[in-house]
Amino acid sequence: MADSNPTTAADIVAAVRDKKIRAVDVTKAAIARAEQVKDLNALIVLNKDPAIAAAAEIDEGSRGALPLAGLPIVVKDNINTTDMPTSAGTPALRNARTSRNAPSWDRLLKAGAIMIGKANMHELAFGITSTNLASFAGPVKNPYDKTRIPGGSSGGTAAAIAAGIVSCGLGSDTGGSTRVPAALCGIVGLRPSVGNGGAQRRYDDANLVVPISHTRDTVGPMGRTVADVALLDSVITATPMAKIEPLRGKRFGIPAAFWSGLDRDLETVTRAARAKLADAGVVLVDVDMPGLFELDAKVSFPVALHEPIADIPAYLEASGITDVTLADIVAGIASPDVKGVFGAITTDAFGAAYQDAITVHRPALQKMYEAYFRDNHLDCILFPTTIAPAPLIDAAKGSGEMSINGGAPVPTFDTMIRNTDPGSNAGLPGLSLYAGMTPGGLPVGLEIDGPVGSDTKLLGLGLAIEAILGSAPPPKI
Repeated sequence: MADSNPTTAADIVAAVRDKKIRAVDVTKAAIARAEQVKDLNALIVLNKDPAIAAAAEIDEGSRGALPLAGLPIVVKDNINTTDMPTSAGTPALRNARTSRNAPSWDRLLKAGAIMIGKANMHELAFGITSTNLASFAGPVKNPYDKTRIPGGSSGGTAAAIAAGIVSCGLGSDTGGSTRVPAALCGIVGLRPSVGNGGAQRRYDDANLVVPISHTRDTVGPMGRTVADVALLDSVITATPMAKIEPLRGKRFGIPAAFWSGLDRDLETVTRAARAKLADAGVVLVDVDMPGLFELDAKVSFPVALHEPIADIPAYLEASGITDVTLADIVAGIASPDVKGVFGAITTDAFGAAYQDAITVHRPALQKMYEAYFRDNHLDCILFPTTIAPAPLIDAAKGSGEMSINGGAPVPTFDTMIRNTDPGSNAGLPGLSLYAGMTPGGLPVGLEIDGPVGSDTKLLGLGLAIEAILGSAPPPKI
C-alpha cells in the first residue's frame, strides 16, 4: 500500500465507508505491492480480477457499510476457499477445489473482506520455516532479511503483512504456526482458545482446513497491529471487539524455563521489554513450571503424528475433494523434511503412545496450567515467543539445524517451537506481538498466554502492551 493511504485494518475500512478512498484503489494498491515484492514468495497465487470485481461491488453498492468492507486480506493456502484452489502448498492438492468455505474465512468474506491471494506456507503445514520446496510455491523469505526464514507454517501470511501487501490475514496454528512467524516478521499473531475442542473452541473450522491434528489445529488471525487482529477476531466470533486492559496491577507469570537458553541478542530485547512492562505497573511473578517441557513432549508428536492418518481423509471427504487420496498427497510431497515426517505418520510410529497422550498426559498438562494460573493469581504468562531470531533458510532440506550463541547445531523445528508448543497442547490462547529489534535488524516477539477462554482479555492486554512497546519499523525492501 502506498504510504499516503491508510494502513491499519480499521483505518482502511473507515476510509472506504466514508468514501475517502475507493475499495478498488485499496485493492489495486495491495495487488501492485504483491507484484512488487513477489520475490518474497509470500503468495502462492494472486486473486487479481475477482478481488478488483469484489471491491468495485463495494464501491458501487450497499456493501460499503459492512464491518470489513473493502479490506484486502490474504488467506493461508490450507484454509478452504471455494473460489480459489486450496493447495496446502503441496503438489497433489495444487488444483484442489473445495465445496465449502472454512467458516472463519466465510465470515470475513460476508463482512466485506477482499481476498487478494492465497498465502504460501510450509508444505502441508508440517514445519516451522515456510521453506516450501514445491516448484509452484518456493521458500518464503523474511522481509527483514531475505536470506532468513519468516517462520512457519503461516510464513506467507506473515511476510505479506510485514512487507505491506495487506494489513492482516488468516493463518493457522498447531504448535506455533501463527505466533512464530508473527515474532520473526515483527507482526502480531493470535492462537485462539481450543481447550478440549468442544464448547471451549473459539473458532470452529473442523474438516475445512487441511489438517494436522483435530485436537490441536486452529485458524488464527494475524495483523500489523493488535487492533488489526482484534478486528478480525471480533468478526469471526461475532463478539464485541477487545478493549484496552489497564496494565497496572496485572500479574504476569514468568516461568524460568521459558526464559532459559535464549539467543543473547533476543534475550536483551525481551528483558528490556519486560522491564518496560514492569515500569508500567505489571507485577512480574517469578514462578517456574517444573517438568513442563518433559510433559509436553509426551503429548506433542504422539498427537500431531498420529491424528493425520484419519484427519486428512476426513478433510478430503468433507471438502468434496474426491480425486485425491492421502496416498496421493504423500507420494507428491516435495520438501524433504515434510517427506520425512510423513514417513513417521504413514507407519504410525507414534500410534502406541497416542492414547496415553490424549487420556493421561494432555489432561495432566492442562491441569498444570490451570494450577499455575490459579495458585499464582495470574492474568497471563509472559515469555519470548521464540528463543532465537530468524535463522537462515535451508533450501536443501526445508528445515535443518541452527545454532544458539555459537553452540552445537540443534534441530530448527524443535528449537523454534520450544516456547509455543506447550500452550498449544494445553489448548490455551496465545498472542505474539512485537518486542523490539536485534542489533542486526531482526524482529523479536514476546508472547502472552492466558487461561482457556480468556482470548478477549488477552487481546486487551495486547493492546496495552503494544501501546508501550510500539510496532516494528517497516522492512527496507
